[in-house]
Amino acid sequence: MFEDRKDAGKKLAKALAKYKDKNALILSIPRGGVEIGYQVAKYLNADFSLIATRKLPFPDNPEAGFGAIAEDGSTFIYESHAYYLSEETINKIIREQKQEIKRRIDVLRKGRPLPEVKNRTVILVDDGIAMGSTMKASVKLCKNKKAEKIVVAAPVSGKEVAEKLGKMVDEIVILEKPRFFQAVAQVYRNWCDVPDREVIEILEKWEQKR
Repeated sequence: MFEDRKDAGKKLAKALAKYKDKNALILSIPRGGVEIGYQVAKYLNADFSLIATRKLPFPDNPEAGFGAIAEDGSTFIYESHAYYLSEETINKIIREQKQEIKRRIDVLRKGRPLPEVKNRTVILVDDGIAMGSTMKASVKLCKNKKAEKIVVAAPVSGKEVAEKLGKMVDEIVILEKPRFFQAVAQVYRNWCDVPDREVIEILEKWEQKR
């Protein structure tokens, strides 16, 4: 059980200690992963930014998704989940999420490009991994951009999802894999949605620190 994202981030950072002072790049998936990534990057003395990746939500159930898309267009779709959606519906949802990705880059990253990924160790961080689609799309982006080593790191994940993700990357670091895993929030005592304002504050704090 973690007190909050700050606590989880500090614990995850220690589990990644071998990357300290190794010029790693920490990329957080917003918004929940940003506090985690900040704590990890601070501890590892690494570079830090956010990667704009969005879940592709079902039109009738936005909390659930059939895949995800990253800011470079890298897309991951669960065919078994999307089979009943028309191509037109899927394309419409992708267009909507591309617009939200652009908004997040403009607002949260102030329009700055993603840091150089090629030939670097990239640690992809989130506050937890449920279905894993946003992380899988993020991994595809890093592969497309020729990262030298890709590490996936999160405080919590389901065991099966972690195993599948682990086969896609060089290393996966998950602190908790609950036997009965229903939601990321179950391992946090204090859990709430993260607004844009909080993400911006964390990134400004990082800029001042650097």
